Amino acid sequence: MLEETTRSVQCDFMSQLLEGKTALVLGVANRWSLAYAIAQAFRREGARLLLTYQGERLQKTVEELGASLGAERVFECDVTRDEDLAKLTETSERLDAVVHSIAFANQADLARPFVETSRDGYLLAQNVSAYSMVAVARATAPLMTSGGAMLTLTYLGSTRVVTNYNVMGVAKAALEASVRYLAADLGPQNIRVNAISAGPVKTAAARGIKDFSKVLEAVEAHAPLRRNVTPGEVADLAVFLASDLGRGVTGDVLFADAGYHIMGL
Repeated sequence: MLEETTRSVQCDFMSQLLEGKTALVLGVANRWSLAYAIAQAFRREGARLLLTYQGERLQKTVEELGASLGAERVFECDVTRDEDLAKLTETSERLDAVVHSIAFANQADLARPFVETSRDGYLLAQNVSAYSMVAVARATAPLMTSGGAMLTLTYLGSTRVVTNYNVMGVAKAALEASVRYLAADLGPQNIRVNAISAGPVKTAAARGIKDFSKVLEAVEAHAPLRRNVTPGEVADLAVFLASDLGRGVTGDVLFADAGYHIMGL
């Protein structure tokens, strides 16, 4: 009976951690994306949601997902277009949390050795996957008038060579460095900036990486928890960072990968 009471108290404490907060989530593409899992968790914890989509191709899908999540607004934002980024500042309201879950690299540059990366492919990966975080932070920081939290998604391939991750790994390394510099710049405004390094998850984007199933198998075999991480576990870490529980954490990369990052040979 005591155990059941304790569990109930813990559940009550952990509920509505984001009540009264407004969160902008960029990068929702489908129900399997990490951005969608994070948006789900934020809504569960009481946050008001604003979602973005890129281009007409994704508009209907994201609008339907937004409706299912009870999002207050769904609007277009292509992070490679300055005019769209300007709209974040012009048309949005006060924000408490911003989630940047955006990355892209040409399939050809992921499939061939890194040394053969094209100049255009390298710049594209950097622009969409790393610089966009800087641009989004610049556009949304003025809306975080009471401080808040900015989050982005990264991966272990930023600091270790992961087969077939190639140019994306280099872009993620730049993204993580950007997090540190943004945290230093925005800290005086009580804006925290962090990255979540998620373990491999079966998303639509991950399917673009050659032999991705082998990566999942390797993590399951060698991670301390002997399994892969779930989207819900990544999302719960995002809730922590966006909530007041994470108020003392900034400029950091937190791992949600079943412990795989600690292991050697």
